[in-house]
Amino acid sequence: MTSTVVWGTGNIGRLALRAIAAEPALKLTGVIVHNPAKVGRDAGELAGLEAELGIAATDDTDAVLAGRPRAVVYAASGDIRPDEALDDICRAIRAGAVVVTPALYPLYDPRGAAPEFRDPVLAAIAEGGGSLFVSGVDPGWGNDVLPLLISGLGGTIDVIRCQEIFDYSTYDQEDSVRNLVGMGMPLDYGAPMLWPEMPTMIWGGQIRLMARALGVELDEIRETMDRRALDTGVRTDTMGDFDAGTQGAVRFEVQGIVGGEPRIVIEHVTRIHPSCAPDWPTPPDGVGAHRVVIEGRPRIEVTVEASDEGGNRSAGGNATAVGRLVNAIGWLVDAEPGLYDALDVPLRPAVGKLGRSST
Repeated sequence: MTSTVVWGTGNIGRLALRAIAAEPALKLTGVIVHNPAKVGRDAGELAGLEAELGIAATDDTDAVLAGRPRAVVYAASGDIRPDEALDDICRAIRAGAVVVTPALYPLYDPRGAAPEFRDPVLAAIAEGGGSLFVSGVDPGWGNDVLPLLISGLGGTIDVIRCQEIFDYSTYDQEDSVRNLVGMGMPLDYGAPMLWPEMPTMIWGGQIRLMARALGVELDEIRETMDRRALDTGVRTDTMGDFDAGTQGAVRFEVQGIVGGEPRIVIEHVTRIHPSCAPDWPTPPDGVGAHRVVIEGRPRIEVTVEASDEGGNRSAGGNATAVGRLVNAIGWLVDAEPGLYDALDVPLRPAVGKLGRSST
């Protein structure tokens, strides 16, 4: 069994603990936390499981890495601390671990990443013999392996469109929803996730990955952005009130331009309430879904709805993204040390998991 550590136990780390508990080829050997209130608590409790897992959380990172774990799921945030996340990840790689994480957006496409992100990782790999695979929680598979798989079913292809369509009132991360995305803020509020070029920084790597797999040259990557205000105030169960006149929905596209036209598109449509921007695309149940649409002959549309934690769609989407990362560990352990992307790491069947529960 592969000795595996989870670093960070927030929304992503909690799901990673469950995924590891359900994976017969992995053995949880450490949990790293930053919140003093979590130190000493059992991993099963932090994961929301009914049973203990026998591993107590610790904030002693040096001691955990000194144990030379074979794999690390790095689940701490990189949104507002990319430099710290990069340093943490490189420490784990130098300790010889294969690391999987959603935290470093620029490394979705390592070939196109800036040297300040790529070079420290390559140096850590050369020094310690570990590996790194980065995939998104938006989720990554919805913007790379799924559309590419479906593209092989078509005859002619005009546009590949990957959509995330969500009601964020179900999202249990108020700081991100309000401050990073701008929900409930004035329309002129400069939400960091919506800054010009920020969507390209986050999702441009996946556009480049798909272009490379499809054998096309990108002219450029463009962005579109639209924001809508709430007509009336709304109250959410998880985050309280959102006032009329504040941002209630946002829609943006990251477009890969081929031959002067948008041909590879990643689109996000996010609302805080279904009543806002009703003319925009909506998920089948009004809550959340990921969708791939291939315009061509034939036209192909695939919608994926995932739920977890009592039917929560945001948790379900995150859980599938975490599953992609955790299930990649076995392949990475068998591969040579390296910096890998979604085109390198196969999506494999869940061997040994049928009928197995993490609870």
